[in-house]
Formats: sequence, C-alpha cells, structure tokens
Amino acid sequence: MANDWQPGYISLYQSGELAVRAQRLWQRLGACDICPRECGDNRLKGKTGYCHSTAEPVVASVCDHHGEEPVLSGSRGSGTIFFGNCNLRCRYCQNHQISQDPKAQRVNRIDCSTLARHMLHLQDDLGCHNINLVSPSHFVPQIVRALLEAIPQGLKIPLVYNSNAYDSLKTLKELDGVIDIYLPDLKYADDGHARKYSRAREYVRHSRAAIKEMYRQVGDLVVDEEGIARRGLIVRHLILPNGIAGSGESLTWLAAELSPQVSVSLMSQYHPTHKAYKYKELSRPISPAEYDMALDTMTRAGLENGWAQEMPSNRNYLPDFDKNGHPFQPQ
Repeated sequence: MANDWQPGYISLYQSGELAVRAQRLWQRLGACDICPRECGDNRLKGKTGYCHSTAEPVVASVCDHHGEEPVLSGSRGSGTIFFGNCNLRCRYCQNHQISQDPKAQRVNRIDCSTLARHMLHLQDDLGCHNINLVSPSHFVPQIVRALLEAIPQGLKIPLVYNSNAYDSLKTLKELDGVIDIYLPDLKYADDGHARKYSRAREYVRHSRAAIKEMYRQVGDLVVDEEGIARRGLIVRHLILPNGIAGSGESLTWLAAELSPQVSVSLMSQYHPTHKAYKYKELSRPISPAEYDMALDTMTRAGLENGWAQEMPSNRNYLPDFDKNGHPFQPQ
C-alpha cells in the first residue's frame, strides 16, 4: 500500500465526526445498550451491568503480543490491550483470570486518558504494528473517547477490534471508519450451545449480523508491502471438542454469506480451563479427527485465505495474567 496511508479515524477526528460519535456513545452508558445484553444499567452512575463494568475502562494488561496471526504480529508485535471483564461467560475461557473475576479487576480500573497513553506507549515506545483491542465490546464508548486524546498526540497505526462477536449492530455502526481491522471469533452455530457454555442468548443471530456488518465496513484483508495488515476482516474460529462449535456449519456460512475470499483463522488451541472440567464434553483437547474435519470443511467451502494452527497447539497460547509482566512470556 502507499506510504501515505493513514487510518480512517484520523479523518473522522479532523472533521469533528469522531467527537460527535464519542458523545453519542457516552450518553448510552446512562442506560447501557452497548452490547446485545442491553441491560439498561446506568454505568455513568457506578452501576456495573452484566459486564461488571462502570464507565471506567478496565485494562488488565498492555503488551507487545507476538503470538497473533502473522499479519498482525509481524516483526514488532501487535500492541495488545486486554480489557478486563466480559459480556460472555464462557466456561472454558483461556483469559478467565481477567474476564471472569470482576472483583480482582477492580484494581485495573483506569480513566480514558490513561487508556490513550497506553495506546501511544504501544506505538511510540514498543513500536507495535497496530493497537489490538481485546474484548472491547463493553468498552466502545471509552475507547472512542480515548482516541480523541491519543490522535492529536500522534496515534497513527491501525486499530484491531478483537471481539467475541457478541456485538451490537448499533454500536458497530458507530465504529464505521474508526476500526481498520476486525478480528471476531465466531464461536457457535447453535444457540443451545451458546446459552449452555457462554450464557449468551441468540448468539448465532447476533454474531452473524455483527460479522456481516464488520465485513461491510472493511471488506477483505489488505496488507502493506511488508505483509502487515492495514484493513479488513479476519474471522477466528476455535474448534471445540465434540462438535460444540459447529465448525462445519460456521465455516460453510462464512463462505456462502460473506465470501470465499474472507480470511479465516482456524484455531486448534482449545485447552480445557476455567470451568470446562465440569462438562465432560469440554474436558479434553480436540482430537486429530476433529481438526482434520474442520480443515476439510474449509477446503470444500473454498476458504483459501487465512491460517490454521497446527496440532497440537493447545498449550502454546495459554496466558498467565496472575504473574507480573508479559502474560505470554516466561517469568
């Protein structure tokens, strides 16, 4: 891509549109409808809603992550901001230390100015290729408000929206032109499984609508001359044991309803953690046969763009947020 490329959020800031959107989003925290839960709690007055979060951003870790997809990690890492708490309750969450323990996350509450400084630190001090917002769905107003401070201080690298896809269409539309790269995880093809294992109602409808909107905004993946992502959609799909993720149906849907050209990241890293031991069907890693079946589906669907983690990789990507320092590096 041309060297004069810049993220869309810069022109939105310059026109004043970003400030307008930030104000609209912030007001919605007063009767929160930021995610599909639409719990209606007044987060501006200290209520915490389903996501256990007030109007203060909760940031559990900030680091240069070298284990993301190659187009994101590159040589300098993806500048990852791990938000605390979550709008899902996945029984097997590998980030459960920060997503499912709201009491422990109280010490990680910050303000939007600090969030802006984190973004600039990742860009200027660590030299990361992008700002990777992990579990951002319940903090969209705070992210946009932080951008209003970070942009005039020189923020100029792509924003990655790394979500569970349980996102609100109304909220995503406020991010049109703000987010450069969408990285949703398409978790389930069956609402019964979504309710049982993630306590999410109508996950299939919400996630598929969200991913369609993301694709409408950014389209297929575009990389620069060094092979680093600048814009586009990458859909992650974590294979779960015993067909719980509905891999065949989800991958076929992506090819048919979006495009065979869409970039897919097929993940074999499932490791039974958190409360997975309570469910026999979730208490083991995936089998080679389950992995091969998902790969075969990708091939038959014509999904040729993207990546597939090799087997076995179930222990290679487990973070530890309880230790000091980088959650993906040895102490």
